[in-house]
Amino acid sequence: MNIKQLNWELVVFVNHDLRRVLEQITRNEKGFVVVVDNELKIAGTITDGDIRRYIASTESFELTTKVCHLLNKNFTCLKSAERNPEIETQLIKKFKFLPIVDELGRLQEILQGNKPEFRIANEVIDDNSACYIIAEIGNNHNGSIKLAKQMVDLAVEAGANCVKFQMRNMKDLFRLRNDESADLGAQYTFDLLDRFQLSNKELFSVFDYCKLKGLKPLCTPWDEASIEDLEKYGVEFYKVASADLTNHILIKRLIETGKPLILSTGMSTDAEIALAAKLLNEARHPFMFLHCNSTYPAPFDEINLPYMQRLKELTKRPVGYSGHERGVGVSIAAVAMGAKIIERHFTLDRTMEGNDHKVSLLPNEFRQLVKGIREVEGAMVPSFNRRLSQGELINREVLGKSIYIAKAIKEGELFTRENFEVTSPGKGMQPYKINELIGQQAPKDYKIGAFIFQDDFEADSLNQRNTWAFPLKHGIPVRYHDYKALYNDASFDCVEFHLSYQDLHLDISKYIEANQQTQLVVHCPELYPNDHILNLVSDDKGYRKKSVDYLEKTISHIHDLMAYFPATKKPCLITNVGGFSEESFLPAEWRGEKYELLEEELKPFNNSCVEIIPQTMPPFPWHFGGQRFHNLFVDPDEIVSHCEKYHRRVCLDISHTKLATNMLKLSFGRVLTDLAPFTAHLHIADALERSGEGLQIGEGDIPFADIWPQIKRQFIHSSFIPEVWQGHTNNGIGFWRAFNKLEEFK
Repeated sequence: MNIKQLNWELVVFVNHDLRRVLEQITRNEKGFVVVVDNELKIAGTITDGDIRRYIASTESFELTTKVCHLLNKNFTCLKSAERNPEIETQLIKKFKFLPIVDELGRLQEILQGNKPEFRIANEVIDDNSACYIIAEIGNNHNGSIKLAKQMVDLAVEAGANCVKFQMRNMKDLFRLRNDESADLGAQYTFDLLDRFQLSNKELFSVFDYCKLKGLKPLCTPWDEASIEDLEKYGVEFYKVASADLTNHILIKRLIETGKPLILSTGMSTDAEIALAAKLLNEARHPFMFLHCNSTYPAPFDEINLPYMQRLKELTKRPVGYSGHERGVGVSIAAVAMGAKIIERHFTLDRTMEGNDHKVSLLPNEFRQLVKGIREVEGAMVPSFNRRLSQGELINREVLGKSIYIAKAIKEGELFTRENFEVTSPGKGMQPYKINELIGQQAPKDYKIGAFIFQDDFEADSLNQRNTWAFPLKHGIPVRYHDYKALYNDASFDCVEFHLSYQDLHLDISKYIEANQQTQLVVHCPELYPNDHILNLVSDDKGYRKKSVDYLEKTISHIHDLMAYFPATKKPCLITNVGGFSEESFLPAEWRGEKYELLEEELKPFNNSCVEIIPQTMPPFPWHFGGQRFHNLFVDPDEIVSHCEKYHRRVCLDISHTKLATNMLKLSFGRVLTDLAPFTAHLHIADALERSGEGLQIGEGDIPFADIWPQIKRQFIHSSFIPEVWQGHTNNGIGFWRAFNKLEEFK
């Protein structure tokens, strides 16, 4: 009896209990299991519906209940001798799954209505997955196990998901290799293979090394003897070379292994590819075709990337691309066209002996390939709503234009064209709405130079300024120029001044009266003269020293500001400490060193007039309207560890931290609990996906109905402000809306 294709996640035994059934159904995510006895004869089936009906029909139930009480014995199966693709298709459509049994009623296979998943270990490769990138080492190790392992190391560094090798039984495969009449090309190839093959024992040693390095080893068996050896080793999936796509004998043997197959289609005609697809589809075997031109190197005008669409039609599955061209551009383009697997040859030196070296990528080129693929994947994330990114919002305000008042008007008067002009910045209503305004009544008095906002025409209670009562101290972020207007007659507990480097030279007395009783919080400038972004951990010592000097000047200014806030003994200084990078995230070792360096740079300020609290950061921060990668104060576990070690507190920006937890796939509620003991001050705003920061409350994916009560409970000793994008415009309407929204979450 052959049960190699049996998916054991879909099977339970008659002596199992309800707990085991639930575990299996949860694990397989198919909604059913087939129940067999110890001889693998089918006793019945159990579905989600069977379990629900059982629970509903009994007053109490136990997880120890045996499956015999849940069995559906009225099931349909098909004997293997009666298998027919048309009958199978009809039955699967009707029953969703179909057990296949032998002549004695023993379970052999379970067919499912959906095509089998292409899964490598726990990793599913489908239309929604990231591209799986294979570094094809093949025989480019030139027979050296040391070189093979070195290449594995470099493939890891380059970002490959997998490395591929080849195995041949030379005696069985090339029985005519000593034939003197053999073609010159064949003689050359036989000679190379004879000299550069690793023994099976050596190859398995390299496979073990791959696993040690976190890579999946993949192998192309060129003959049935090699399949047997690879099966004994226990490989998880196989690659079929282009040369064997028409070798149905070899493919059928590989199907018997039950392992997923990746098959290259080079050297085969459309009809031959269709026959191979038919063979695999009828066997309902997990497989994926790779479009390929088996020329070394492949001419660009013969690669025919659009043929990938034909492969999709033939297989009804995702497809990939195996490239032999020079460079990385075509392979990256293949990903943009839907390739979910990319395979490229990999070498350390293209001048080495062997024909594969000539079409192989060097380690730095493979790294560029991986980088390019991941960039394209990022650009391919679909969205049918044109949501402006934070960088676009920044640039829209700075570079865009909006309507402003060119001629003063009183409330109730009718707008005319003469009342309006269009100019930068783009803070107010967009210019295309100018004709909609003409003839409308002015909702309030407007002076020359004032902007017009959509909010002016909306009688929304959420936009109104109220008196709010929160258990946490609360306030709003301000600049010097709008402090009086926004804090006039306010009952706020704190104020957060967002400083620019130009503010450091202002006369504070022109903006603030003496003896302010609110708690003072200050946000350090992020940008200083000459486009200097504060970076206290820069690799450039000169740049780092300049950042420290600017921080010192800022603290000196805050010392003067404190005279106006006598109730605040030691204000918190919120600082974005730096640690960003241009191309990608940096490794944990680098981050660990930079956390230590940061504390060395901050040590002279530990006894200053302020408490420096680093801000938690988003993974993809915006600088000058462009996106970078942030490394420090992003990972919550690193933040907790750093705060515990150096007794430091932070400003917890929940929008930033939500973006980090989205990327890291962490529980946001758990992270808030972990960070609460180390939080001095909070920034409250919504967040969306991985880079949508500073959104108005309710416009992102933060579950405020759950999170806000938690914050009020766990952060009772912290203060907060609403840090919503452009909340200060139009006399602070965005802030008032945020407070009113938060009051809804009791």
